[in-house]
Amino acid sequence: MSDMRLVVTGAAGRMGRTLIKAIHETPGLTLCGALERPGAPDLGADAGALAGLGPLGVAISDDPLPLLVNADGIVDFSAPAATVELAALAAQARIAHVIGTTGLSERDLEKLAAAARHAAILRSGNMSLGVNLLAGLVARAAAALGEEFDIENVEMHHRHKVDAPSGTALMLGEAAAKGRGIELAEHSERGRDGITGARSRGAIGFAALRGGGVIGDHSVIFAGDGERIELTHRAEDRTLFARGALKAALWARDRKPGLYSMADVLGLG
Repeated sequence: MSDMRLVVTGAAGRMGRTLIKAIHETPGLTLCGALERPGAPDLGADAGALAGLGPLGVAISDDPLPLLVNADGIVDFSAPAATVELAALAAQARIAHVIGTTGLSERDLEKLAAAARHAAILRSGNMSLGVNLLAGLVARAAAALGEEFDIENVEMHHRHKVDAPSGTALMLGEAAAKGRGIELAEHSERGRDGITGARSRGAIGFAALRGGGVIGDHSVIFAGDGERIELTHRAEDRTLFARGALKAALWARDRKPGLYSMADVLGLG
């Protein structure tokens, strides 16, 4: 089989440059397109040179259409509005769409589900193997421990992160809710400040910390009377997200249309 041809969104950003390097180093993959937002300062620059690889002959563009028609897949760590637009285009092109974008609304997710009727869409709040294993452990712990253990979801990311809770924190919250057999939206506590009253029984709490260059720390705490269980994952290198996303892209190639997750890729579903 020929190499899988990939387009990378946000190609000039930290994650985009990391993905371009990882594609260059991964057998079976080739970079065929690089996207940035309209007006971005690096439009027209060589994506490989910007990623520190030397020229690859792939110029950064703000026009996805000519890139997607010649691609087998797109790896997308961008913004919600861009991701929704790209999902519709990827569906028209019938190519795999791997989404690491966070901050998607319920309406955004509905649009992704519609696009997934025509193409394979693989979305995850975190592409790391370790985090997806953590989610499985969180679901099992939540099911085993019951409401006498309070659940707190604590995360820390770098100062530039724009959404809170993070996509990973929400993914872990969903795992805890699934273990309890409840809906996260109806049992979520966020941003306590002032005289808030006692903690609601059965709630899943979130706390978001931001500062420095932290790539991503996540802890899910099960706090009971007289004992506490903490499940933690710390990301030490952004490359792990790129490797996971590319593993997902190769897995999604030629899959039938539908919505998939990293649990499907790793056989954890």
